Amino acid sequence: MFDVVLFQPEIPPNTGNIIRLCANTGSTLHLVHPLGFQLDDRRLRRAGLDYHEYARVQEHPTFDAYRAQAGPLRLWGLSTRGARGYDAIRFQPGDAFLFGPETRGLPAELLAGLDAGQVLRLPMLPASRSLNLSNAVAIVLYEAWRQQGFAGAAGLL
Repeated sequence: MFDVVLFQPEIPPNTGNIIRLCANTGSTLHLVHPLGFQLDDRRLRRAGLDYHEYARVQEHPTFDAYRAQAGPLRLWGLSTRGARGYDAIRFQPGDAFLFGPETRGLPAELLAGLDAGQVLRLPMLPASRSLNLSNAVAIVLYEAWRQQGFAGAAGLL
């Protein structure tokens, strides 16, 4: 239903958590190289538990290669420099969410390729620098899915 795009992720447990998250939400995870780890890293596998076989994970050598292959209807970048709150958007199936490396965030050249309205931020206290990557992905992905009525989900009360 949605694409999660990790641009040059660095920390294996974060990506493992996101693999599990994507498997549980029916989302596709796109990993844009270079990665800060190998996909067989034991820390990545441990964080993802046994969900790797249920997740759709695609690798791309560059961001341009991802754009050419995936062609998302709408691409939303997430950044502490975002002008709009993620909660102000009406997400649609097929939307893609782009997240940068844990230590640097999205680089200026990727942000420059997006309209200012496509760069979203999550609220934080003024003295805060950033959220954990897998937490940020979970917040945005679940809000987008909630807006779709949790389509395809089981076990709702």
